[in-house]
Amino acid sequence: MTKYLISFPSGAMDLRGEALQAVSEAAHAVVEEAKDAGVWVFGGGIDESVPPVLVDEDGTVTEGTYPQTKQLEGGYAVLEVPSREAALAWAAKIAAACRCAQEVRAFQDDPAS
Repeated sequence: MTKYLISFPSGAMDLRGEALQAVSEAAHAVVEEAKDAGVWVFGGGIDESVPPVLVDEDGTVTEGTYPQTKQLEGGYAVLEVPSREAALAWAAKIAAACRCAQEVRAFQDDPAS
């Protein structure tokens, strides 16, 4: 089984009012389906009101992020599924619920995680 990151930037989903409520309900239904199927690992949205910080190896905290990381925001799900095809099928369900395309990336295999 491989873990996959399925994500979208917050700007990809520009919804308001009733449409936002409908998307929220549809997305939560997919999350419940993934949990029931036993593939859900973790998911959520980045709290964009909390600014990022970098923590150095000596514990020094600096406001901001890596220069090459312009922005990290939006919604994320980590699923553990048996194949890339399964990850793409779940991404399609999330895309339909959220009404926006999803990026899919595989995590490297790590037997310890």
